[in-house]
Amino acid sequence: MRKIDKSILIIGGILLVFPFLMQCSGAKERVAIFEDVVHPDFNPSSEAKVELGRKLFFDKRLSKDNSVSCATCHLPEYAFTDRLEVSRGVEGRRTERNSPSILNAGYLKTVMFDAHLPTLEQQVIVPIQEHVEMDMHMLDLLKKLQEVEEYALAAKEIFDRDFDAWVLTRSIAAFERSLISDNSNFDKFYYQKDKNAISESAKRGWKLFSEELYCTKCHPAPHFTNFKAEDNGLYAEYGEDKGRFRIHHDTADIGMFKVPSLRNIELTFPYMHDGSLKTLSEIIDHYSEGGKGHFNQSQEIVAFEIDNNQKEDLINFLNSLTDTSYMKAYR
Repeated sequence: MRKIDKSILIIGGILLVFPFLMQCSGAKERVAIFEDVVHPDFNPSSEAKVELGRKLFFDKRLSKDNSVSCATCHLPEYAFTDRLEVSRGVEGRRTERNSPSILNAGYLKTVMFDAHLPTLEQQVIVPIQEHVEMDMHMLDLLKKLQEVEEYALAAKEIFDRDFDAWVLTRSIAAFERSLISDNSNFDKFYYQKDKNAISESAKRGWKLFSEELYCTKCHPAPHFTNFKAEDNGLYAEYGEDKGRFRIHHDTADIGMFKVPSLRNIELTFPYMHDGSLKTLSEIIDHYSEGGKGHFNQSQEIVAFEIDNNQKEDLINFLNSLTDTSYMKAYR
């Protein structure tokens, strides 16, 4: 009978008791903050599809002059925004709106600032064909991309079809649904019960945000958005961009823009649909003043008093919502 090496027995014993030791030492398992992303029946996810979508997302050939990709307006290092007041398309053309983060886009109930498109697949088409963004006719784009051997092969392998609009939109949407950000210091404090994960100032700011002010009416945890279109009273009179009004031309929609998530807000300045507010301090001032009083302004927005120390606490809390762990894939 072969003699068993004692070292193997020792190592095996350690491996058996390791989970118990981890529990006794107080080590915490990763807590799931969000529910699982629900993928539509017509677009189940796969690693290969996400990878094809990633390549397309960063491919400037999607634009008329090969100068703009999806990532031009959604840079990973800025939480997939571009830090411009309003985004720039081909030939430096100015869009109407600030670029929103697409982190956690898989949880969105509707897409776009007007909250009118039901799926990410539909959203993909908009910037591609928009004159001030990519300015590509879809048929012309497909002819261009069908000549890329890598894309043609992937379309056959993943979708069993030639590269077409279905492949393009489903792949990019699958990639966008893979972008999850749920491991901020606040998450570690609030959900993983690590009392040292955020500062005492940030804890006071969270109490202000969640218990004393009306912030959670529109920005409830864990997603820090109610996913609705609201008029936050940014202007007493809206100019050319009247928000959701442009979809149905209903005056009840003037000034209505989808409420953004506050996750990673430290990284996504400037703020508001037009990038008109540059700092978190300016945002707090806007809401503490009670908005500008537009006739569609949300009734939740009322003036409040806040001193400089409280403002600092509130900003420290908002900064605790930053999570750059997703950047490991882009460094």
